[in-house]
Amino acid sequence: MATPPAECIYVFWDEGMLSHDTGKGVFDSGMDPGFLDVLENHPENPDRVKNMLSILKRGPISPYVSWHPGRPALFSELLSFHTQEYINELVEADKAGGKMVCAGTFLNPGSWGASLLAAGTTLSAMKHILDGHGKFSYALVRPPGHHAQPTQADGYCFLNNAGLAVQLALNSGCGKVVVIDIDVHYGNGTAEGFYQSNKVLTISLHMNHSSWGPSHPQNGSIDELGEAEGFGYNLNIPLPNGTGDKGYLYAMTSLVVPAIQKFDPDMIVLVVGQDSSAFDPNGRQCLTMEGYREIGRTVRDLADRYTDGRLLIVQEGGYHITYSAYCLHATLEGVLNLPLPLLSDPIAYYPEDEAYAVKVIESIQRYQKETVPFLKGT
Repeated sequence: MATPPAECIYVFWDEGMLSHDTGKGVFDSGMDPGFLDVLENHPENPDRVKNMLSILKRGPISPYVSWHPGRPALFSELLSFHTQEYINELVEADKAGGKMVCAGTFLNPGSWGASLLAAGTTLSAMKHILDGHGKFSYALVRPPGHHAQPTQADGYCFLNNAGLAVQLALNSGCGKVVVIDIDVHYGNGTAEGFYQSNKVLTISLHMNHSSWGPSHPQNGSIDELGEAEGFGYNLNIPLPNGTGDKGYLYAMTSLVVPAIQKFDPDMIVLVVGQDSSAFDPNGRQCLTMEGYREIGRTVRDLADRYTDGRLLIVQEGGYHITYSAYCLHATLEGVLNLPLPLLSDPIAYYPEDEAYAVKVIESIQRYQKETVPFLKGT
């Protein structure tokens, strides 16, 4: 294997995560109505990650990638974020042959093992940074995790991979950690896990989708700011449909960057979901490769300024089999701060009108400055 450049992305991966089989049906329901000849794969299926894997192995970014193995998490590690009762429920469901734990979220034979690998692989990626072996780690994992709350599964997620990694950083001496979640859906599980903590600033840029049922009671609205000592340390940025590249960049520069400047973290965790892209079946946010590339550059700059470059990237959603891989490639190009794009965008996209998104973002900015204690006066 060729020696990677001095600056590279350390990618953590394990083939065993492909054993999570979510089945077929009408979209993510698992239902066969009886009148369709062709049932589609569940959106969170192995093929989407296979393309992410292959584009990093054989795409033009491959010389900048250093590969590392994953591992299953220990049960004791899971208890840093999840309750024993909840873990017991998942273990029993696995022993019973699986079940639908909530709408669209199927724990099937092989799912629990894949979930343990996703959690442990993310912990290994964080430990690589904490031990001083590299600045940028990327946990290429599935099932995703950011909807999994301490006591329940949600939204295709069983174990909160990013939340476990954040807790490992705190336990290892990091005083403050920031989570920037750009998945199209609210990272409600991560927020719930640190809702009363002032050591973790959770920032979620998401489609304005509100609650979707008992497993996801949170709305993702701007007034869900945290509780007790954590008040003000959960910043939600619900964006209108079709916000696009310019709107996302405006939200990053006007809301995310100032908050991180004030918070001054020791570690950044970027939670990426390519379901914010222009062609994802689960979202309507119209980000293109260039938008992801700019987000990567912005987060890289924040890491250079505040965390001595230390940045963990954790994979979440992204359900367009091809375009998700391209958008991941672009995100990592941005993190590497490469001067020119390595891949051109293969799909034409709609022209943007960011005027409405700018109005929404400015209204969120006014609300935060008036309400969030550590942002007053910014």
